[in-house]
Amino acid sequence: MPFMIYPYRHVPVQYSVTYKAAPFQKQGSLWNLSYTGWRLSGDWPMRPDEALSLTVTLPNEQRITIPESVVRWSRGQECALENTVIERHTEAHLQHDVRRWVQEPAEIVL
Repeated sequence: MPFMIYPYRHVPVQYSVTYKAAPFQKQGSLWNLSYTGWRLSGDWPMRPDEALSLTVTLPNEQRITIPESVVRWSRGQECALENTVIERHTEAHLQHDVRRWVQEPAEIVL
């Protein structure tokens, strides 16, 4: 994988996720939230350019749905996901959280 400077800051989070890639539904964890995506560690390896949908459980037990994310790279059972289809209110919620965590890093509770 070539060296890359990411255009967005990544926030160290850990969320439970159910991900679906037809015909499978699997469980995993999401890490390193950014404005455009995150890293997935799951119980099923994904391939680059594969599309999947996500149901993410936030720390307050609220669930959000990402209708489509695309795998940008994968290594074993880890991969980077870019959110390609996302509801406007969900995207705004995640962007707000990223901005808040970047401004208040000492208050992050995982």
